[in-house]
Amino acid sequence: MSLGLSKQLTRLQQVSQYQITKNYTTMPCPFLTKLTTAYVRNYGPTLLKTFGSQCPVMSHSISNMTPASQEQVEPDNVGTKKCPFLNEVPDMVKEASHEDIIELDSKPSNDVFQYDQFFHQQILKKKTDHSYRIFKKVNRLAGPGQFPKAVEYSWGERPITVWCSNDYLGMSCHPEVKKAVRTALDKYGAGAGGTRNISGNSIYHEKLENILAALHQKEGALLFTSCFVANDSTLFTLAKALPGCHIFSDEGNHASMIQGIRNSKVPKHIFRHNDPKHLEELLKSVDVNVPKIVAFETVHSMTGAVCPLEELCEIAHKYGALTFVDEVHAVGLYGNHGAGIGERDNQLHNMDIISGTLGKAFGNVGGYIAGSASLVDMIRSYAAGFIFTTSLPPTVLAGAVKAIEVLASEEGRELRARHQENVKYLRNTLLRHGFPVEHTPSHIIPIKIGNPQQCTQVSDMLIKQKGHYVQAINYPTVARGQEKLRLAPTPHHTKELMDLLVSDLQEIWINLGLPFTGLQCSKECNFCNKSILFDYFEARTRKCSNNIICDIPNCPQMVAAL
Repeated sequence: MSLGLSKQLTRLQQVSQYQITKNYTTMPCPFLTKLTTAYVRNYGPTLLKTFGSQCPVMSHSISNMTPASQEQVEPDNVGTKKCPFLNEVPDMVKEASHEDIIELDSKPSNDVFQYDQFFHQQILKKKTDHSYRIFKKVNRLAGPGQFPKAVEYSWGERPITVWCSNDYLGMSCHPEVKKAVRTALDKYGAGAGGTRNISGNSIYHEKLENILAALHQKEGALLFTSCFVANDSTLFTLAKALPGCHIFSDEGNHASMIQGIRNSKVPKHIFRHNDPKHLEELLKSVDVNVPKIVAFETVHSMTGAVCPLEELCEIAHKYGALTFVDEVHAVGLYGNHGAGIGERDNQLHNMDIISGTLGKAFGNVGGYIAGSASLVDMIRSYAAGFIFTTSLPPTVLAGAVKAIEVLASEEGRELRARHQENVKYLRNTLLRHGFPVEHTPSHIIPIKIGNPQQCTQVSDMLIKQKGHYVQAINYPTVARGQEKLRLAPTPHHTKELMDLLVSDLQEIWINLGLPFTGLQCSKECNFCNKSILFDYFEARTRKCSNNIICDIPNCPQMVAAL
């Protein structure tokens, strides 16, 4: 009898391989799964004698089994009909399929993992789907009157015009900025010397942080080596520190924000791009007393869309959330002093945490956050991305200080006005020729192609044949099917240069057989069908309704704009 029960015990252990599935949870026998099959087979009688009476399945079998029935017990009968748990949940049982079982190779191999082969396969995937990146070899020129010219070396040395730089206003080659950098270089050297805590802090660091705080009307600011690090470190540190924190993230957020949110591993809620109503629906699902962060961008880097800043901030605060607002593609370009969309829309008071960059409109490198004194000090004290890295060098700090000063002055306001005029001229010229422009009120002009290979072809032909550098934007920077050219004209591109670009682009477009599908937005687009309101949204600064001209009494567009 002991031998028969031992076999039954072994079969019962096999039953534990049956999956009990609810919410993808496996619930095997809590005792047998701790033992190997060989152990059960060898020591079955001892196990039965010692523990059999304590098992609701085996105790019943021991008391009722006859020698004739010992060899006829099937796993299904034992597992599903006699187990008290399975009797309660019969519909939750399924037999483990082959896909559910992980089989280990019983033959050990002495072969070393082929790392290079693996790396080659990963790169081959990128090349197959045309998302593999080949960097253009471009040296931008910074001499007097040379911006936005450059020299390109990918196909031999040749002069080109750059149309895709994030140096939106040409501040990297502004004479006063270059002078400030040279002075700092001669006086303080090229490097920072260490982290902020170990010989890497200077009066330039503290001066620049004070200037940035004042620019955004905040109590404090903190410098990082890049805005990727600023976003990643700040969101991660805040989310981990706030007890029970939830993050609400715009689906179009930059990879740096996504990285910080993902690494924090706190509960996250993704709301539709620039959709205040969807954000409110999600916020309602979390208690108002739970710490929350709502993270989004003012100007989207690839589509050029501008967020409904006031609505998003008001809804976030209504439900007790902090706002984390990325102004990377707005600082220097909007507002009376270049503080971004927040300044232009008079919403700086509604923005709890602002992140920005020194590497785009300010023409240098580095990132920062601005907020309350206590928040900034907390991030300074806990964020690993700030603590454990070499600080920005004095040359960068001096150049950034001067660039911010210039863009906050009347010269900066004139640059922004010329910039807006050039963006409008190029956008309208492209539209007149039927190019598939995504019409947005920001300074970014996307031309949608929707095919990675064609997008790369247009970009390569423009630079090789015509001397225009317009970078192809493919996955993963944009979603598959959203591949585009991204134009960013500056105040220093002349109308003659813009006309030449459109003419050359039209020739290449025809040669490749691409369609001239025109404006890439729906007929109900608020901007395209409301030109007066579009001018309002496109403006770099906002003062009063006098900026909007309409002869219709009580024009609804003017009322909406106010």
